[in-house]
Amino acid sequence: MTTGTNTALEKKKSIYSLELHELKEWLKEQGEKPFRADQIFDWLYKKRVGSFEEMSNLSKSLREKLKAQFQITTLNTVVQQSSSDGTIKFLFELQDGYSIETVLMRHDYGNSVCVTTQVGCRIGCTFCASTLGGLKRHLEAGEIVAQVVKVQKALDETNERVSSVVIMGIGEPFDNYDNMLSFLKIINHDKGLNIGARHITVSTSGIIPKIYQFADENMQINFAISLHAPNTELRTRLMPINKAYKLDDLMKAVRYYIDKTGRRVSFEYGLFGGVNDSVAHAEELADLIKGLKCHVNLIPVNYVPERDYVRTPRDQIFAFEKTLKKRGINVTIRREHGHDIDAACGQLRAKERKEETM
Repeated sequence: MTTGTNTALEKKKSIYSLELHELKEWLKEQGEKPFRADQIFDWLYKKRVGSFEEMSNLSKSLREKLKAQFQITTLNTVVQQSSSDGTIKFLFELQDGYSIETVLMRHDYGNSVCVTTQVGCRIGCTFCASTLGGLKRHLEAGEIVAQVVKVQKALDETNERVSSVVIMGIGEPFDNYDNMLSFLKIINHDKGLNIGARHITVSTSGIIPKIYQFADENMQINFAISLHAPNTELRTRLMPINKAYKLDDLMKAVRYYIDKTGRRVSFEYGLFGGVNDSVAHAEELADLIKGLKCHVNLIPVNYVPERDYVRTPRDQIFAFEKTLKKRGINVTIRREHGHDIDAACGQLRAKERKEETM
């Protein structure tokens, strides 16, 4: 573990953290032409260079200024696991020695990347390996962007591209709201990675004030709530955040989001054997969300050695789904990815970097 090293690098902001308008402002302050920002973005996100020296259409003095002020964030691949279904899970080391996970998932409709927003997590969900060891720090926007760039570079070798992004890796995205929002704007920008808003999904465990704020941003980003329980008692048991942000208040925030944006909300519902997966739970869930413009994503959980939950039997999963469908709820069972690798969120980090997760 090398946390605390590379202090010279830590003092420099990631160039990937700058939105285009911020880079233009910086250039103006330096006495440079703002149009250079477009050229820099082209080098970073279209040509995907690894150094400022490679930006050959910029003057040497501008390259020196960039080098003095910023870094092009690099992520060191510690472990790369490949699944038989094409899923690739990366354990990346950051420049201060901490580690994060990023996952490439292959679908019929393209390649999706699941990114991490924090080193660790403070939310404390009892089924999740990400929260082991608590929160170490927030990721800078550029460190989140760098995950997508790194995966895209790997895909460049086979002339493929990242077509969608989900913010469902380690951490609570709304607990790192400003950096997450900058990340969204950078990867969505047509001069950035140009990933369409409707191909980006952000998920929250339910930080209610930020849900209202996100609704008011009025972005076309897909929005998901990690729900996992149909009543407040069970949700508190599974997700301690429910003590601070009660289920009833969460549902009010969801209604505000739908009314404000006109967009559908997805409810992520992990099925834990004998805990929240009965037909009675399905009926209760249907009552909770009836009338909402929504979709339920049922997730057969991956077993995590550090946690006690077990997988719901297959026939029970289908019974749960059937109950929701009968009640008129739009529902799908999430296709499993990486069942033969450390696929659960935070699981690879917990195994490989025990010192971070104790």
